[in-house]
Amino acid sequence: MRAAIARPVRWPERPGARALALGRAATQALHDELALTPKPGLVTLTDCGSHDDMDARTFLRSIAALRTYFPRIAQLGAAGAAFPALEQCGLAAEASMMRATHGINTHRGAVFSLGLLCAAAGAVVATGAALDASGIRAALRERWGGALAERATRQPALPGGRAAQRHGLRSASMEAALGFPVLFEVAWPALQDGRRRGLPDAHARLETLFHVMAVLDDANLAHRGGGEGLRFARQSAEAFLAAGGMSSPDGAMRAEAIGRTFVERRLSPGGAADMLAAACWLQRVRA
Repeated sequence: MRAAIARPVRWPERPGARALALGRAATQALHDELALTPKPGLVTLTDCGSHDDMDARTFLRSIAALRTYFPRIAQLGAAGAAFPALEQCGLAAEASMMRATHGINTHRGAVFSLGLLCAAAGAVVATGAALDASGIRAALRERWGGALAERATRQPALPGGRAAQRHGLRSASMEAALGFPVLFEVAWPALQDGRRRGLPDAHARLETLFHVMAVLDDANLAHRGGGEGLRFARQSAEAFLAAGGMSSPDGAMRAEAIGRTFVERRLSPGGAADMLAAACWLQRVRA
């Protein structure tokens, strides 16, 4: 079956309504990521993956706690806010998330990445320009790229930041400062390609996750499995794609088998999950 042709979104005229629409798409994208299965080592609606401290209910509480954050940061972007204002908004959202999950980090990466993307989209929509991937990326780099690059030089305090530094990986802040190259150059083209090939949305998203896993400097994997775990995850993703990905008749079975090995090794590609959610968000704001 041929994938439906994407049509530009008709954005509301009122700024508050536009920000609400962008934020709602982010919340829906987090649901898209959670609902997708089988995801190697990651929490789904029916599986805890490699985690013993969280499940789907934890994620749903977290998403509910973030539902007002994404419109708020989109409004800040539309208003031309400087990076410190975005950062404070994100920190407040992170605190709300941690309260909702009783201290469990479910979406810290998504608060950062999806929040910045909503801010950049808010900035684009406020100018009246067409909302497309290139415009969102350009707004992010032009408005906050310098501040994000400076942020990347700070001493990392969180486990993911320490793992990135220890293994010589590109940090989340530097990935953002560069305009999320893995999102815009790998994940988004892979998702579009899967849909053009007629894959169902779920299959296109799962294949996109593997494309991201194959290239991303995923600090979550490095934190949990060291450099060896990160290499294993990348090689597993590359092998899955080389064998045909989700276009292969046994694609779902092979994804499930990879998932079992991830659970055995306690690996969880949380950074890749964040990029998948961001790609789902792009699909929603562009479809």
